[in-house]
Amino acid sequence: MNRHILLIEDEKNIAKFVELELKHENFQVTVSHDGREGVELALTNTYDLLLVDVMLPHLNGLEICRRVRKKKRTPIILITARDAIIDRVSGLEAGADDYVVKPFAIEELLARIRAVLRRVELPKETTKTLTIQELSINLQAHQVFYKDEEIDLTKTEYDMIVYFMQNLNLVLTRDTILEKVWGYETEVETNVVDVYIRHLRKKLPKEIASLIETVRGVGYVMRG
Repeated sequence: MNRHILLIEDEKNIAKFVELELKHENFQVTVSHDGREGVELALTNTYDLLLVDVMLPHLNGLEICRRVRKKKRTPIILITARDAIIDRVSGLEAGADDYVVKPFAIEELLARIRAVLRRVELPKETTKTLTIQELSINLQAHQVFYKDEEIDLTKTEYDMIVYFMQNLNLVLTRDTILEKVWGYETEVETNVVDVYIRHLRKKLPKEIASLIETVRGVGYVMRG
């Protein structure tokens, strides 16, 4: 079955171009040109990925991310015309899994889409559960629990905690984390890793968050 992508883009020429390219790559595509309509579609239907422009009429892409993240874990890639780090960090903090900056090559967009979708797929051979202290991760269900209470994480936050727990006591550089969690050679600045670590620590219980230590000048390590 073809993967279904919801494209929310108000520039109709760009939307049509991206839609045709995605269909050529055998994706099923639904298009919305309005933020309010787009978020309603995202919340009432099931999609494999959301491709969302930041600047939209009636409701911007960041707000769409926030509203979707309150109810769903559908992967989200933001399309932004602004290349400033603060704009990209704002998108990631809103719950986006990745972003692409206009003008973009369609090959780059397709690579990012495939990379995000690959991260959704379960490894064929893997331990079904990861545990440390009273934190457990059900890899088949993509759920994280602490003392039997589920912790709500974004897709990228989930991938990050899994990667840390699969590499306990190993110092992981920011570049390595980017490569493994994002799944491709990315041009994302390494400070994006710091943003995600900060959000992940906030969501985890203090006892677990304290296990993720900063190795100054290198990266991070999870002790266990």
